[in-house]
Amino acid sequence: MSGPTGAKPHLRFGQVVIGPPGSGKTTYCQGMQEFLTHLGRKVVVVNMDPANEGIPYSCAVDVSELVTLGDVMDGLKLGPNGGLLYCMEYLEANLDWLEAKLKQHSDCYFLFDCPGQVELYTHQSSIKNIFSQLEKWNFRLTTVHLVDSHYCADPAKFISVLCTTLSTMLHVELPHVNVLSKMDLIEQYGKLAFNLDFYTEVMDLTYLLDHFAADPFFKKFRHLNEKLLEVVQDYSLVSFVPLNVQDKDSMLQVLRTVDKANGYCFGDLEERNVQAMMSAAIGADFQFSSSLGVEEKYVKTDKKTVEEEMMEL
Repeated sequence: MSGPTGAKPHLRFGQVVIGPPGSGKTTYCQGMQEFLTHLGRKVVVVNMDPANEGIPYSCAVDVSELVTLGDVMDGLKLGPNGGLLYCMEYLEANLDWLEAKLKQHSDCYFLFDCPGQVELYTHQSSIKNIFSQLEKWNFRLTTVHLVDSHYCADPAKFISVLCTTLSTMLHVELPHVNVLSKMDLIEQYGKLAFNLDFYTEVMDLTYLLDHFAADPFFKKFRHLNEKLLEVVQDYSLVSFVPLNVQDKDSMLQVLRTVDKANGYCFGDLEERNVQAMMSAAIGADFQFSSSLGVEEKYVKTDKKTVEEEMMEL
């Protein structure tokens, strides 16, 4: 996807949206497409999921035109997991098709809506190779990894999410932004044991181990969980941005983080206003304002005050 001979290749920026099934990837792509359009960006959404039916957003490139999961399952007698892996391998073998489709859209911001199968991002190489080829075509991408925020309410599930997230970050090898999605629904799963920033900043995770004491099953695996948490903390890579796709401020915070990760905010593709320029200099505390509003609703304060818990941390 290069320009004329001797010309400087044209950069294309975008987001690779991944996450487990049900984490809200398609909803995020729809919401981000509308949000970016209102900001004046020309947005192209690429559906990379051959099993994605009834797409709610305007899709410019659809991998289902090349291969569909249903056809693969019927023709090769594969199950859904094996069929999806085959579809991604087939797309990797036909990257010329994808290149021709993407060439039709110039001066656009891209959203890649990817499949939800976890194996694709932890050890299978097809998706990783496709992303690598996109970079060779002069795409500057950020991985947006969506995780359902209800996992925060269960320490065991949250530890599992942390391990999967770390594995994904190391395997995909792209700038990475982890997002806790569906923050508007987290109240349905009970109050959080700690302040919200404990989960978004991934602070001293040993505090989670105390919540296994009441459960005999998890008590047996305390040492294993302790070692898993040490691995996550030793890498010091995992953190999260809270997201409510219906809230403009929340969407803006995610967008600012993504734009810094892929370098879009340092380019000249659109007219910058003061607010957009400040997003490049906000630093690590950009989440505070968005977190503070939901902390008061979702933090357990019946036994300890927020101040007491923060002093302990």
